[in-house]
Amino acid sequence: MPAKYCPECGTKKGMIRETARRAYEPDSVPRRKRKLSAWNKYVKANSKKPRFRYARSNKINLKKMAIAFRKTPAGKKRKR
Repeated sequence: MPAKYCPECGTKKGMIRETARRAYEPDSVPRRKRKLSAWNKYVKANSKKPRFRYARSNKINLKKMAIAFRKTPAGKKRKR
């Protein structure tokens, strides 16, 4: 029965190592990040504000934040 793993690098037979996979990806070209939506920008900007936080658990109150977002010009744009 043949060995399942390569004795040199320890990877599974037939699998490509991550370092080998990255070798032919150009490092000079930076990857572009996706543009944030208006909602994502709103959450990012307001998630630390105490009025959108639960008092005990300190989690974000998304329902309250969504209601406030719909009152902003960016939130009203979505209704059209």
